[in-house]
Amino acid sequence: MMKKLVCLLLILGLTVPLEGCWSRREINELAIVLAAGVDSAPDGEILLTVQIARPSSFGGGESGRSGVAGPQQNNLWVISQAGETVYDAQRRLETKVSRNLYWGHTVILVFGEQIARQGIRKAFNFFTRSPGARETIWVLVARGDAKEVLNSHSQLETTSAQGIGAMIRAGVGIPVMLKDLSLMLAGKGINPVLPRVELTASGTPQGPGMKENIPEAENEPDHGTQTHAEMTITGAGVFNDERLVGWLDMMETSGLLWLAGRMKKAEITFPSPNEPGKDFSACIYRSITKIEPFYDGQNIWFDIKMRMDAELWEEQSLEKITEPRIFTAMEESLTRRVEQISRAVLEKAQQDYEVDIFGFGDVWHRKYPRQWPALKDRWNEEFANADVYISVQVHIRRTGLTTNRVSRED
Repeated sequence: MMKKLVCLLLILGLTVPLEGCWSRREINELAIVLAAGVDSAPDGEILLTVQIARPSSFGGGESGRSGVAGPQQNNLWVISQAGETVYDAQRRLETKVSRNLYWGHTVILVFGEQIARQGIRKAFNFFTRSPGARETIWVLVARGDAKEVLNSHSQLETTSAQGIGAMIRAGVGIPVMLKDLSLMLAGKGINPVLPRVELTASGTPQGPGMKENIPEAENEPDHGTQTHAEMTITGAGVFNDERLVGWLDMMETSGLLWLAGRMKKAEITFPSPNEPGKDFSACIYRSITKIEPFYDGQNIWFDIKMRMDAELWEEQSLEKITEPRIFTAMEESLTRRVEQISRAVLEKAQQDYEVDIFGFGDVWHRKYPRQWPALKDRWNEEFANADVYISVQVHIRRTGLTTNRVSRED
């Protein structure tokens, strides 16, 4: 009898977890947010803009199931709402949306320029605290309003958010995830740098009903169907702690990544050493940066050694690169170009913005942990006055499928 009772209790215990998922949410009850933008609003409020996927455009509606190609249409619903906080804006937004906002598939988070210059912490906290938002969201800063940037579509990808995510994964600009930004805002030895995104003229829109909102085309007749506005990464935004203080262009962003030891691959154009007005183009496919800090009790300085391998992609000149003398001169020209770009972004960070965006403070902290507490609160000032010695060495390991450029003189 006792054995039967024990078996019955075991069976009942095993069936309890099989009662179902009490907190489940069906896909047709969710509004999937692919991108979010945060701007400043009047009276100190925050404007939240979201890109919501339209189910019919992703195979969830009649047009998605039919397989019949119809007129091209927007795949997103872009909607904005102001609130005292981001969460307050979300709650107000949900009164306009028939489904629950779902953040689990959000690709990008964009801060508008105005709120970035005021400080992003007040808008950033919601996304790090919310259990629905992933730490792998790509974070960007807009040149202008995030709302205008998100009100766009991609001609190649299903949505503009997915297009930007694909660019970042491919190595365009500087990749920063939500978790990376959290660490930069929490630390003293580095300041945040976020990829800059804006709308740029990118060809002619294909298909009817594709409204474009690029500012450059507003004065053109029927500009809505003449100029396509693509969301584009155009550089990086430099922050002093939580506040945006300036910009870097794409080449300066490459210099930043080289100095910080974070560059995986980069394309670069450099002048011909013997034929003025002619250029070479190469791809740097391997880069190793060694940063060595020094401190004598009063002065701080850094020795930076960069070693790179490159592949030649294009030659405009008629130089015989098979000749050792010319090949060496070409490598020296490429080396000077890399050093020039690196020194330019270093000078801008030290003299114009006076912020450490390279993580030199983290390197110095690891070597001098006992001295760090006395300097960490004024590290930007110490960085701006530090001497930085840069040594660059670039070797061209490959020349592509050809060596010398084809000419009639050969």
